[in-house]
Amino acid sequence: MKTVRNKTHRPLKVRLSRGKILHLGPRKEGQISVHDLEAGGVQRLVEADELEILGGDVHGHGTSAPPATGHADTHGHHPGTSVPKRGDR
Repeated sequence: MKTVRNKTHRPLKVRLSRGKILHLGPRKEGQISVHDLEAGGVQRLVEADELEILGGDVHGHGTSAPPATGHADTHGHHPGTSVPKRGDR
């Protein structure tokens, strides 16, 4: 898997093989297979300087390295907090 980054301030639709589409928000990153790097849509966006291919494998096969960003990967969900219940229930 390779990591790609949207370098623009607008959302991008990256066309991948087998009819799939990767939706990347402004300045966001996503992962695509190495096979999809040769796809015409990916190469067109790289040449237009709208998409950047980041070096190295991120969460590749058998690696357990944490992401380099330092932020938890929550996918928009915040970790739950337990609040003790009070009173008669």
